[in-house]
Amino acid sequence: MNTNKPADFRGEPWRVLVFYFIAALTLSLLVFRLFNLQIFEGKNWLVRAEDNFTREISVPTSRGIIYDRNGVILARNVAAYNIVITPAYLPDDLADIQHIYRELSEIIDVPVNHGTLDDAKLFAACVPGPGIAQLVELGDSLAPYRPVPVSCDVDEETARIVRERAVGWLGVSVQIDPIRDYPTGSLTANIIGFLGPIPASQVDEYEELGFIAGRDKIGYAGVETTLQDILAGTNGKRVVEVDVAGKELRNLEPPIQPVAGRNVRLSIDVRLQKAAEGALLDEIDTWNRYFGKVRISSGVTIAMNPKTGEILAMVSYPSYENNRLARFIPAYYYQQLSEDPRHPLLNNAISSEYPPGSVFKLSTATGALNEGVVTVDQVIQAPGQLILTEKFSPNDPGRERPFVDWIYDQRPEGFGSIDFLRCIAYSSNVCFYKLGGGYKDEIPEGLGILRLGEYARALGYDAPSGIELPGEADGLIPSPQWKRINQGENWSTGDTYIASVGQGYVLATPLQVLMSGATIANDGMLMQPTVVREEIDDEGRLLAPFTPRLKWDITQTPLITNFDCDGGYCLDVGTKSTVDPYVVEQIQNGMRLAVTDTLYGTLNKIFGDFPVAVAGKTGTAEYCDDVALAANRCTFGNWPTHAWTMAYAPFDDPEIIIMAFMYNGGEGSSVAGPVVGRVMEAYFELKAIDLAEGGG
Repeated sequence: MNTNKPADFRGEPWRVLVFYFIAALTLSLLVFRLFNLQIFEGKNWLVRAEDNFTREISVPTSRGIIYDRNGVILARNVAAYNIVITPAYLPDDLADIQHIYRELSEIIDVPVNHGTLDDAKLFAACVPGPGIAQLVELGDSLAPYRPVPVSCDVDEETARIVRERAVGWLGVSVQIDPIRDYPTGSLTANIIGFLGPIPASQVDEYEELGFIAGRDKIGYAGVETTLQDILAGTNGKRVVEVDVAGKELRNLEPPIQPVAGRNVRLSIDVRLQKAAEGALLDEIDTWNRYFGKVRISSGVTIAMNPKTGEILAMVSYPSYENNRLARFIPAYYYQQLSEDPRHPLLNNAISSEYPPGSVFKLSTATGALNEGVVTVDQVIQAPGQLILTEKFSPNDPGRERPFVDWIYDQRPEGFGSIDFLRCIAYSSNVCFYKLGGGYKDEIPEGLGILRLGEYARALGYDAPSGIELPGEADGLIPSPQWKRINQGENWSTGDTYIASVGQGYVLATPLQVLMSGATIANDGMLMQPTVVREEIDDEGRLLAPFTPRLKWDITQTPLITNFDCDGGYCLDVGTKSTVDPYVVEQIQNGMRLAVTDTLYGTLNKIFGDFPVAVAGKTGTAEYCDDVALAANRCTFGNWPTHAWTMAYAPFDDPEIIIMAFMYNGGEGSSVAGPVVGRVMEAYFELKAIDLAEGGG
């Protein structure tokens, strides 16, 4: 019998200690981690957990409506019918799904299968390309309870058919979304503009304001851009609980209702706008047919109330059809507009700069009479041609340079002896050369380019007007310093001569030209040009009534002293502080004489027999731009010309001033003048109709 017992197993004590230490350390780490997750990071994880079942849904608002001054709708919201499929609600049987797809495809003209799932990822919603199956498959993989648009902006008849058939088509429905509609289309496109998607560079900015990128649209042009804050409104919000598939279960917070955008009434009279467009296009078409080619490629007509600054009509030709950009912006159409050398997307009334020609002489006349360069009764010799010894520096021996009057080809001897008012009425270039730059002992010291610049700026040139439209250009009134910097040459008397008649380096927008005439017509008061009249609510109540704003009064507001600085040395121009009301009155008389003088009055043929007293100024401006250079037309003495005319009425109590500009039009009085005449006639006819209807 074996009495041996097995020996007891004994481990090393240090091994046991190590084991317990590791176990304790592990348990401590687990406890610390649990404590950290539940105590220190508990709120963060709670938020994440809530995010898994909480969704914020933005409720779109409605954009404000835009009216003309008489209540005619210029921009509104209309229903767009989108055919959508909610993947989670489709039948379980694949055969039934395919049957729905095939029947739906025949109605909405979208293929059942086209491309792959990866192809569908490359397309935005509502853009033709993927098939129904690919669109739904992509939506199912992202959010099965979110409706997937398979065809957008279908006609009302198609939407009605789908809605009826959807009773038996599980998952198919018609979604109604608001889109922008522009009843007046291209007639007012350059004023109203259009909407587009939020640019990627501005997504963060607009999302902070509650907008949703990819859904909400913002203004891209016109007042849709400048009045974005007024028209857009504020989106609403719903906070809902969703399950793992994205299905809404319940509201977690009381919904916040959207706030609709405010409505806006513009100063535009769409009836006058239509008359202005018709007059401009008819005149362009008539002259182009006369020349047998497209000679006049673009033009502008603007009508404004000089006492209030309200723009009554603003036509920029060519225009574009903003309704074609309302749903989405077609790439081919946008490219077509962008590549058009006439720049139809630009509002040429405010965004394009041209030499103003003789309409700019109002600035020279105002400054010369106010500074004592000339008196009203002074007789000025106006031969057909003036010879100037032009110098670019005091030691320059100079060279003789001829400066001709516009009548030189018809009457080489020119206008002869004329007074100041006839200088304006006849638009004598030679007279204004002398007033601007001086001439021998007859006018020892002319106005000079620096003082001329002050008076031009006082009449509205050389700065944006501040009208509620995007893309306004500055224009240009040159100075000796500007020429040295930009042309690398000194200023000469010849440069002053040319600038005095609105040529050379002088540039202006059509609106600036109109403002200069409006300032004179309104006794020296320049009103802030505006296309916005009032803000109104849905019931027509005024929220922000119209109040005319005075920019300045040249008879009371001191002219801003300009300094021409070179190398630290500044020369004070010494311009008088204000314009004498007598000076403004005499400029008005000169513009009236342009109508009443039967000999050489530049507007006598247009308004001589007009039943209302009219005053105005014409202009024919030589130019040499990229288009003229490409056509090899910039030859000395034979440059092409733009046509300008502006006129206001009634003379004693003006209520409208109209400007017409014709690119490459030729003579202002014969080409642009008839446009102004027809618009003026239309204005007073519409006024008579309104008075008759109001009296009835």
